[in-house]
Amino acid sequence: MKITAPTQRPLELFATDGLLEDEERDVAATVRKFVDSRLRPELPAWFESAILPRELAREVGAIGLFGMHLEGYGCAGANAVSYGLACLELEAGDSGLRSFVSVQGSLAMFSIHRFGSEEQKLEWLPRMATGEAIGCFGLTEPDFGSNPAGMRTRARRDGSDWVLDGTKMWITNGNLADVATIWAQTDDGVRGFVVPTGTTGFTANKIERKLSLRASVTSELVLDGVRLPAAAELPLAKGLRAPLTCLNEARFGIAFGAIGAARDSLETTIDYAAVREVFDRPLSSFQITQQKLADMSLELGKGYLLALHLGRLKDKGLAAPEQVSLGKLNNVREALAIARECRTILGASGITLEYSPLRHANNLESVLTYEGTSEMHALTIGRALTGLSAFR
Repeated sequence: MKITAPTQRPLELFATDGLLEDEERDVAATVRKFVDSRLRPELPAWFESAILPRELAREVGAIGLFGMHLEGYGCAGANAVSYGLACLELEAGDSGLRSFVSVQGSLAMFSIHRFGSEEQKLEWLPRMATGEAIGCFGLTEPDFGSNPAGMRTRARRDGSDWVLDGTKMWITNGNLADVATIWAQTDDGVRGFVVPTGTTGFTANKIERKLSLRASVTSELVLDGVRLPAAAELPLAKGLRAPLTCLNEARFGIAFGAIGAARDSLETTIDYAAVREVFDRPLSSFQITQQKLADMSLELGKGYLLALHLGRLKDKGLAAPEQVSLGKLNNVREALAIARECRTILGASGITLEYSPLRHANNLESVLTYEGTSEMHALTIGRALTGLSAFR
């Protein structure tokens, strides 16, 4: 049987390109070109060596991806859909790339932009937008992930200063960061603080031997008597709602990003199946293979349309947290299933770094957990449907 090249890409079946504005298409094309030309050739080595070069920040900043959905202070002020598409294209390369950008923009920068003083914004946001400065976001603790209200990190007053003590865990960018947004319990509830990482008593310890998100820096942060001036407090961050608002920003990017990992897995597999011969026929000519490809394309397209709908709602100021949970829960779950199924078509070749699906699947195991586990998002949706909270 003659081997023929694939005729349509999965998302072309859904005519998704026609749903975008010209500027949104341009953003997606720019980021895809950057990923394909600059990053993709390096990704297998970065994943295998468990590194993400710090100098990459300047390159990402140069094309305006850091805090691109924020207004002013050197940020691009793009709409939510454009930001989502950028996340999609970054994660089509690797989840670690999207994590790098979303933690910088949707957590560290967003927390300062939304809750910080003008002085804090001017000091940090322009440098973070260009990649001169890197940020991280310290909320999760070793014993408090899904229940951040139980955090043990404390901030106490000492004269006009604040003194912070505690430990944060699983912090993306921790060992790369110049500044950390740290959340701590005070006598008046949870508060946020802008902490330069060079402050005495602040230590970042890189977490080694990861099986997932290897092209990403993950750290433990230790705060031992970290003394900060009163001006380090985020003045508008009152209570746990503030960091949860930041997390909702990051979850939105994940709803798009996971689709990128799924798309890359599926396109890689379709290309492989077209040239891999089995019993003197292309692997793609077999009914079971085509059934798998059809089912995965359906889930990919539905997930893309869900993410795009959330983006349109967000641009109108109408995206509720439980709706973002719908996107994060569905799209990560389906992306992981697609990456795993793609590996079955690739066979033994699929366990090597020559092909992306198993790398994506490994990464998505982390994405399934961070910014809210699947269980927590399911309960968020359940609460919206029933009016009853099952968290406790």
